[in-house]
Parts: sequence; C-alpha cells; structure tokens
Amino acid sequence: MSTGIQPSELAFFASLAACGSLSAAARELGITTPAVSKRLAQMEARAGIALVNRTTRRMSLTPEGEVLFEHARRILGDIAELDQLLTMSKGQPKGQLRVNATLGFGRLHVAPAISQYVLAYPEVDVQLQLSVNPPALLDDQFDVCIRFGAPADARVIAKRLASNRRLLCAAPAYLAKHGTPAVPADLARHNCICIRQGDEAYGSWRLAPLTDATSAPETVKVHGNLTTNDGEIAVNWALAGHGILMRAEWDIERYLDSGRLVQVLAQYRTPDADIYAVYPQRDQLSARVRTFVAFLGEAFGRFD
Repeated sequence: MSTGIQPSELAFFASLAACGSLSAAARELGITTPAVSKRLAQMEARAGIALVNRTTRRMSLTPEGEVLFEHARRILGDIAELDQLLTMSKGQPKGQLRVNATLGFGRLHVAPAISQYVLAYPEVDVQLQLSVNPPALLDDQFDVCIRFGAPADARVIAKRLASNRRLLCAAPAYLAKHGTPAVPADLARHNCICIRQGDEAYGSWRLAPLTDATSAPETVKVHGNLTTNDGEIAVNWALAGHGILMRAEWDIERYLDSGRLVQVLAQYRTPDADIYAVYPQRDQLSARVRTFVAFLGEAFGRFD
C-alpha cells in the first residue's frame, strides 16, 4: 500500500478545504458525503496525521492541513500555468475558468455572456460564483473577478470593460405624492432606499453638477425606512413607490425605458464605478482569461 499524500489527491483536498464542509465538498465534486469522508480518511491514514478537525456542522483544518492546503494550491496553480503556456501555442483556450461577480450584475449580464462564451470556446469549463461582497483581490479561488471601480492594488491587472453610470430614480407615484427634488440638498427630506454593499459609505450620496467637471461633489446624508444588501430587492422597492434609489444604469435602464421608474436630478452626476475584469498578473498570458476578458468587453460594449 502506498504511503503519504498522492498527487491525485491535491485537487480533492484543495476543493474540500475551500468548501469548508464535507457536504459542500460533496456537492462541488459531484459525489456523496460518505465518499468524501472515506477519501479523506484514507489520505489521513496514509499520511499518518489528522488533516481536518470535524464537527457536526463544520470542519476546520489542522496545522498540517493548512500546510497541505497552501502547498496544494501552489502546485495546482503551477500546473494550471504550465497548461496555459502549452495551450497558448495552439491558440485554443481550454480547461477550467473560475469567475466571480456580484449577484445582480452576475445574473443579468455575466451569466448570459458566459453562455455565449462557451458556445464559442467549448473546451473551457466555466465555474461562475456570485456573491454579495467581492472576494479579496489576491484570493486565488478565482481566475477573473468582475468589479465596479478600478482597484488600487498594483499586483493585479484591471481591464476596463464598460462605463457604469449610477442614476437616481423613483417611481412616478412616489414623485407625484412627495414631489421631485430639484437640488441634492432636497434628498434629505425624501425617503431614500439605501444599499449596504462592500466598503461603500452607507447612506452618503455624492453628486456634482454635470455642467462643471471641476466642481467637487456635494455629499448628502440620506435617510429612509428601507435598507438592504441586495440590489434587486432595492429596485423592487423603488418600483413599488417606496422612495428614491441610487442604482447603476445597467440595472434600471429597462424600467426607465418603460416609464416605471423616472430619473431624478439628471443634471447631476454621481461617482463613477466602471466595470472591470480583475485577474492576477500571472494569468495575463492565459488563453482562457485573455479570450474571456475580450469577450466580456465586446458583450458589455453597449454600456459605453
């Protein structure tokens, strides 16, 4: 019987550690939870050490498990990089591509773009994960992250895909009942629907006149009786006439076109939050990343 950790087990353990539980790993790997447990027990038996601390609900890595996880990710990354370099000569991307995006934009725009991308590049296996808060820039769980706003971290590459204007809007019924704000200061007396997302300042809206590019934005502290961390819910509240909402144009343009929402304070601009594809510098030669980012740039070109 062979002893020690086998090369084929590195991907298994990396998936197990990243998922955080045996059941989640089973779903990710497409096998049963008992099968995951058995395979882990076999690894630990051969290595002669415990790799995971198990509880009824969750699991945690032992110090030895942490070391294995760190090295497994590095080794798997080196293998993926080698594969990318080899496939570059053929020009045809293939292999796994892990993508992260926000919930709303991911559902409405990234997922449909991926659907078209895999038709053009059928040898690429895309895994899309949507999250409320974006992962850390150097989190190697993902190959490409779709972000709003250019990241300041020079250790990653940020490719601008499209502009992302944030607009103020409300339902006609709300404006008919409460009036239409004429200047930013008027927002303080309106019911404003607030969204808590990422590191953005909560409840502080910044606006500057469109006619004066040099004017400093005016910060207005807004208030309201509805708050959420989900943009889709916020839009639905605005559609129901609960108040004024600041939301990206891509998320509300169909409602503006239909008249269900009306733009307010259109003569003012809000801070830009352009759409970027962010990926590690080591992946800039990857055929998968390169073709995917270019494909998204074309798909999102209509936002500019």
